[in-house]
Amino acid sequence: MKNQNVHTSDNDFNSARMKALRNSVFSILNPEKKEMLSFYDIKSLIKPKAEFYQGIQSVPLDAIAGSEGRYHDFTRAFLPKREHLRARWRSVNIAAIEDVYLPPIKAFKIGETYFVRDGNHRVSVARARGQIDIDAEITEITSEIEITPDITIKELRKKVIAFELRRIRERSGLDEWIDFDEIKFTAPGRYEELLRHVIGHQEFLTQSAEGDVTLENAARSWFLSIFLPVIEIIHSEKLVDRFPGRTEADLYVWVMKHWNDLDNRYGDFPKIQKNGTVPGKFTVNRMYMRLRKLLRKLNRSA
Repeated sequence: MKNQNVHTSDNDFNSARMKALRNSVFSILNPEKKEMLSFYDIKSLIKPKAEFYQGIQSVPLDAIAGSEGRYHDFTRAFLPKREHLRARWRSVNIAAIEDVYLPPIKAFKIGETYFVRDGNHRVSVARARGQIDIDAEITEITSEIEITPDITIKELRKKVIAFELRRIRERSGLDEWIDFDEIKFTAPGRYEELLRHVIGHQEFLTQSAEGDVTLENAARSWFLSIFLPVIEIIHSEKLVDRFPGRTEADLYVWVMKHWNDLDNRYGDFPKIQKNGTVPGKFTVNRMYMRLRKLLRKLNRSA
């Protein structure tokens, strides 16, 4: 009987592995849909607010879409991708065949999506055996961004960027002075970075003025005298062609972040300060003339 169970479990593993291989072929045009989510990748994107222990619950197996540490070993459907998983998978499957008690898995919950902390093989076997749910010890993590079991990292990244844009518009109240519809990013965190540029520009203007400069006036000045001219240079020099998949706003942030490094490599440029401004002795026109010269050198070096 024991040998029969081993043989059956080996066959079950082979079937699951073969299904994983077939799925990888069929999803070649959109592989992200079949890839298991990394808990830490998700966590770094959504920046959760808090977590709460929720005890043991029954969890739908098709709502488990990620793992804390084994996301390279299984597909999104928890099909085993690697041969080295066989021994552990087989032993868990034999336990299930022989009706041996298996403890609850441990998992994180974000929205309606679950990520395995401990028990990846148990989830894989349960799904292979056609179970609907599984007992799990749950730690729930709160997030303002909705996550569903079928979401991809690319789709989540877009959600996070859209959320950050809404938040910066609501919190800053700068829509009247900055045309956010013209500022498109492909990576999270950029809108907050722009706001730091505006605040830095406000500090720079205040130092040059007799009185305080409001954030609204600084935002308008930054948008018209810094952001748009830099974007115009990036556009006219066709710099986006060198960075497929990036936007002109992405390159604006990149240029500002790496300005001093580019200066060290390509020539005499005013140093960007930590607050995103340049020393007052440099005129705006002089700065942009040098920026255009720098970007032309950058293009020629490609």
